Amino acid sequence: MRSFSVFGAGQTSDSASAMSGNRPELLRRKTIANNARILVAAAALCVIPSTYLLASGAFLPFLLASVVLAAGLVSLAMHRRGQIDVAVSAQVAALMASGLILTLADPRLGDAGLAVAVMGPVLAALIARPVMRRLTWLALVPVAVLGLVASVLGLPSTPVDELILLSGSSAAFVIAFVVVAHSAHRINAAYEVYDKAQISAYRHLIEHVQDAVLRFSADGAIMLASRSSETLFGCPRYQIAGSKLSERLHIMDRPSFLTAFSDAAEDGRSRTIELRIRQEDPRARSSVPRFVWAEMQLSPIREDSAEGARYEVIALVRDISARKDAEAAMTEARRVAEDASQAKSRFLATIGHELRTPLNAVVGFSDMMTSGIGGELSTTHREYAGLIQQSGKHLLEVVGMLLDMSRIEAGKFEIQAEPMDPAEIAPACLSMVESLAQERGIRLVSEIETDLPMMTADERVCRQIMINLLSNAIKFSHDDGIVTATVKRQGQSINFSVRDRGIGMAPAAMARIGEPFFQVQDGLSRKYEGTGLGLSIVKGLVELHGGTLRAMSEIGAGTTITVLLPINGPATKPGETADILHLFSEPATAASTSWPNEKRKAQ
Repeated sequence: MRSFSVFGAGQTSDSASAMSGNRPELLRRKTIANNARILVAAAALCVIPSTYLLASGAFLPFLLASVVLAAGLVSLAMHRRGQIDVAVSAQVAALMASGLILTLADPRLGDAGLAVAVMGPVLAALIARPVMRRLTWLALVPVAVLGLVASVLGLPSTPVDELILLSGSSAAFVIAFVVVAHSAHRINAAYEVYDKAQISAYRHLIEHVQDAVLRFSADGAIMLASRSSETLFGCPRYQIAGSKLSERLHIMDRPSFLTAFSDAAEDGRSRTIELRIRQEDPRARSSVPRFVWAEMQLSPIREDSAEGARYEVIALVRDISARKDAEAAMTEARRVAEDASQAKSRFLATIGHELRTPLNAVVGFSDMMTSGIGGELSTTHREYAGLIQQSGKHLLEVVGMLLDMSRIEAGKFEIQAEPMDPAEIAPACLSMVESLAQERGIRLVSEIETDLPMMTADERVCRQIMINLLSNAIKFSHDDGIVTATVKRQGQSINFSVRDRGIGMAPAAMARIGEPFFQVQDGLSRKYEGTGLGLSIVKGLVELHGGTLRAMSEIGAGTTITVLLPINGPATKPGETADILHLFSEPATAASTSWPNEKRKAQ
């Protein structure tokens, strides 16, 4: 049975909810008010003849009219106060009380009194809350039991004239019927209004949503197309309806669409696919079709479908051509960047090898000149030869760094991991940079933990890491400063750290440690020389060993660079260390697609 509770039973019965915009609740309240007015009007019409009959000794009609009139007035008053549930209770009680009175007046089984009493629960089912419905049906039980007992046992009844009893029963039944019929009519009207509102809302949504909306029949024919589909397909929607969408798809995308549609129509599974749709252009001068990329979401309509039958399907179609163009452009940009990176690495390797041979000759011959092998030189010539030797060595170091970086990036820097004693690394490296430290009066200090375990690593690489860290610390230390090299065990790793008390670094610079060619002080006026490759090479070598690089620094207080290398060596085997290591953190190259060219290929 239809009821207003389907719409608004969850609403509260106070006045605020009535003004909240809930149209079904407003209709329910208006129906209750009309029912109260019907009861009052009907009882008022019956008061005059019932008063006349009361004077002649027939009190039954007057009693019925009084009960109905009182209930109607109470219901109307409660409605005006906003106590809607109390108003409903008064109306239901009036019908059931009238039925009880008639049942007591005429104890015959199946009399009109029981029929009028049944109208009470029926009215409650139409306009009352669920709790009141259950209570009214329970209240009907005593009335029915009383009528049954009176009929079976033949209990004495109130002597009432047969004609008066018939007229009173008829009037009570008519009033109850009118109230129930009016409520049912209002409920039907509310359902019609609600259904129309829902349909209008859905139609408005479909017509104004940005994505194209298509409704397919079970065999794949387009039954409905939204207004936005005209923009996507480039033609009026009446040309779309009734046709097959596969006819407007790129020939390479038809299998995926048919598979996805079959999953939705037969198996009831929602699918999302990307495909190319032919877009009509009546102003185009060429006969070559134009295709646009679209994302389609297919959802089956499971309502009103028999078991095993195919479903109708709703599709939301969105134009994603701009996204596809952006993806293609990004892929092309990645390819260009990767080509540039490879060209840069090849350039560095080639130039490095080409420079190393003449630089070795320059350094060698300048060393011979300063040592007097080619004859004694004057003081000025000896000074010039020393400058040539010093500059040549500096260039050799730069070339060596460039070659190391290019080999690391190209995956050609092989690590020969063998058992070694980490305690021997620091003393050997300190002796190599001792002359550089003495030039500035810097004191070198070593702190080596005793009983260090043997570790598996490339000793040559470990020496290079420590020398680079020590050279960097000496360069950025103040004159007469201290540089400390520490070697100790830290968990399953060996800790190699170098600490200076130099200029330090800001947090922004700390975040960029390990970037190639990065220097704390840049520009032509920078105080410290260097290429900015030292720490980047250290970072690459540490990562090839499976270790980590950490840094702590404070401006004016110095910097501590820590390298943690695993005791058991790198996780990869020596033969697998040829993996490419991107020092510049470039994104991986995605598969190149040229869909703008593919979209021109059609059947």
